[in-house]
Amino acid sequence: MYTKDELKELKKEFWEGYGNFCRNLPGMEHRKDKFLLNTKMKGVEFKYDATREGAFVILEINNKDENERLNKYEQFEKYKAILEADFPEGLIWNFAYRRECGNEVCRIYSFKPGLDIHRRTDWLAFFRFMSAEMLKLEEAFLDIKDAIR
Repeated sequence: MYTKDELKELKKEFWEGYGNFCRNLPGMEHRKDKFLLNTKMKGVEFKYDATREGAFVILEINNKDENERLNKYEQFEKYKAILEADFPEGLIWNFAYRRECGNEVCRIYSFKPGLDIHRRTDWLAFFRFMSAEMLKLEEAFLDIKDAIR
């Protein structure tokens, strides 16, 4: 079991390691930013999560107004086939995901179970999964972005 400070340090090392991993990805040398993360669309963000359950690559719709949030989610659903084209197993669609803080958001995401952020031996698998999945999710998003605005 980790203390609070040890866990904080572990996560810091993990994310620094991920940044170093991404710096060396082929095709990323000429990009201003490694990943899009900021969609420039109000209430829509890309996120990562690394937990004891696995790795997550997330497109989150987090508009505070529930009607606007669900409307945006439905717009994404119209383009489900395009979003999932490079995801043979599909994506996970959750229109009512509750964050730890209690906020409800919509999430479209890819998940790799069986990884544990506490096991450093899993980190390379986390890094590979997260970088590959984020690139695919970004590309799919860019294909439909103008239609969703």
